[in-house]
Amino acid sequence: MSLHLFNTLTGTKEEFVPAEPGFVRMYVCGPTTYNYIHLGNARPLVVFDALRRYLEYRGYEVLYVQNFTDIDDKIIQRAREEGLPAQDVAARYIREFFLDADALNVRRASLYPRVSRHIGDIIRAVDDLIRRGYAYVTEGDVYFSVEKFPPYGKLSRRRPEEMMAGARVEVGEDKRNPLDFALWKKARPGEPAWDSPWGPGRPGWHIECSTMALKYLGPSFDIHGGGADLIFPHHENEIAQAEALTGRPFARFWLHNGFITVNKEKMSKSKDNFFLLREVLRRFRPQAVRLYLLGTHYRSPLDFADEYLEEAERAYERLANARAALDEALAAAGGREGGDTGNPEGAEATSAALELTERVRSLRSKIEGALDDDFNTAQALGVLYELVRELNTFVNRGEKGPGTAEALAEAASVLDELGEGVLGLFSGGKQEEDGGLVAGLVELILSLRQDARRRKDWATADYLRDRLKELGIILEDTPHGVRWRLRRG
Repeated sequence: MSLHLFNTLTGTKEEFVPAEPGFVRMYVCGPTTYNYIHLGNARPLVVFDALRRYLEYRGYEVLYVQNFTDIDDKIIQRAREEGLPAQDVAARYIREFFLDADALNVRRASLYPRVSRHIGDIIRAVDDLIRRGYAYVTEGDVYFSVEKFPPYGKLSRRRPEEMMAGARVEVGEDKRNPLDFALWKKARPGEPAWDSPWGPGRPGWHIECSTMALKYLGPSFDIHGGGADLIFPHHENEIAQAEALTGRPFARFWLHNGFITVNKEKMSKSKDNFFLLREVLRRFRPQAVRLYLLGTHYRSPLDFADEYLEEAERAYERLANARAALDEALAAAGGREGGDTGNPEGAEATSAALELTERVRSLRSKIEGALDDDFNTAQALGVLYELVRELNTFVNRGEKGPGTAEALAEAASVLDELGEGVLGLFSGGKQEEDGGLVAGLVELILSLRQDARRRKDWATADYLRDRLKELGIILEDTPHGVRWRLRRG
């Protein structure tokens, strides 16, 4: 069976085929960095991490981009409360984000672009929208004109009158239409600001994601993911901006995870009913939290209660115990760590070993079938529990003889490749040396280079630039800051 995913844009389940054979381009909205992430933020983090892993399991190379919104009203407000520069607040919560993500065994994205490092790109995008007639300037603010983009509403399926009912013009805004949204906000006293053709200011929220996605993934990429709360207005506005700029479909597949609810209400900071992830992790193992987050189909609501996490703890305990027992049995049977099988070379496998092997292969196929059907991790976990029961029965019987090691190795490969490799259930807290680590190291070197430039130590600054270039990392100094990219090929 081929992979089918529910596409919010079309409202149907469709076969997923990337635009470029063997290569998937994927963008997922990341956090606004003004606080620790809560359990609701963790759900898309884990869901799309697992989807990315499954795409790789299926043999695709995945370019996975997740942004940090490090310029925002909420960050500015937190900075005022703490008496710190806004960028210091954002940088701190980016560091804390990685600690939480690592605890949940979330693999690092290929790239983590930050808004503050893409101001020049955003200014150029806004200027282009103005020149194309999709945006207008009003005393330092720039707005996108929704009426100039007729398909507006195609993602959320909202009619103009429905959208108008919730639209409003804030004090100080000079919109032509209540549905129009800000691309650039003029500077206010005490707020971070950057120079632009329309005066000092900062980007609007929606243009940030559109610009960074287009920059790193191109004018039309494969998957855009995020929480269902982002469908309108954020993702609707992303589509309008990007397609107005390129004239091409922005993302081919739009995937949205359901809310985590508390007493049937969405968990959110605004409702003050949220639970910080690290507070949850003080009481429950990271693997159990990850299991809980994957234990319901990603598009369905997921209710929060201690009893559900306690149930996930018990389920994880069963999986972990079965994994440990399997490793011991495999070692005793001559697999992995060696041992004396007592099997004559070339002896025919026992019926029990053959039966287990056949059963394991059937269950692997069922797990893949569940994941191919709109990435149904809940169903896949149900099959994984079935596999564990089969293994426990086999191991507890003390089965030995020809073919035993091979049968146990077959089962171990399912736990390794699907239980850990895709679902990520056995290695909570592990950091992996992938693109995210590269991004963090590059950012560290860039900060050292910037310090050297401030000291007018040009020799050190040039040396760092040249060494990065030798490693395949290209820097571009612009009036709006330094940009970097990995050299491909």
